[in-house]
Amino acid sequence: MLGVKKRIYTRHHSTFHHNNFPKAIKWDKLVNWLATDIVAISENVKNVLIEKENVPEKKIHLIHHGFDLTAFKNVDEADIQKLKQEYITNGKFPVIGVIARYINWKGHKYQIQAFKKILDKYPNAYFVFANATGPNKREIQQLLKENLPNNSYIEIEFENNLFALYKLFDIYVHTPINKEIEAFGQTYIEALASGIPSVFTLSGVASEFIIDRENALIVDYCNSEEIKNSIFELIENKGLRERLIYNGKNSVKLFNLELFINKLEKLYE
Repeated sequence: MLGVKKRIYTRHHSTFHHNNFPKAIKWDKLVNWLATDIVAISENVKNVLIEKENVPEKKIHLIHHGFDLTAFKNVDEADIQKLKQEYITNGKFPVIGVIARYINWKGHKYQIQAFKKILDKYPNAYFVFANATGPNKREIQQLLKENLPNNSYIEIEFENNLFALYKLFDIYVHTPINKEIEAFGQTYIEALASGIPSVFTLSGVASEFIIDRENALIVDYCNSEEIKNSIFELIENKGLRERLIYNGKNSVKLFNLELFINKLEKLYE
């Protein structure tokens, strides 16, 4: 209608308020009502808007985050070596990476249980916990102390050069505890764009494009045994690793930055 300006709201969370801050839902609903258009960053967010908050589907536009995928490919070797010297003890293999805030729904508890068993077979394994800060930091650090030797892991609160950090990992693990808890989960895209064979649970955008044994290994929620077994398989199966790396890089092309910008420009016309 002439004279009516668009009021566009981008929704960046899925069930987080529903699970943790139910009093905030009324404000979500108010913003939903005031907006003329809502950008859902994943099918997961779209479903929450429709099914839990009764937003009309015609108001919602599915526009995934976009990434400069070449930045994950063209990483300066000097930067990688600099971070390796800073964070990784010599002779450690495999290096298994986790980049996730210290908040319980990211699944650190089950990762740590799996990593403890990994050390039984691979005593030189090394675990990197990056973005290691958050509301459950004390609890997760206690789990680390109880289950992993001090010389088997490192915690990194912040690293600016994520492109180089991913290149330190032989295997990547991201295992949120249910399907709806991640609104998007950009780390799924980043790990595959970086060419790191990965172990995932399906949450957020992962449900839309991750295919088991094609571009990653999928494990069940809250299942340390499956995490452990999948890591073992990635260590020991070179053909599987190579397939996941190749397909992973190809599968994230739909999240390229140009496509994202084009969709936003069309919405704002």
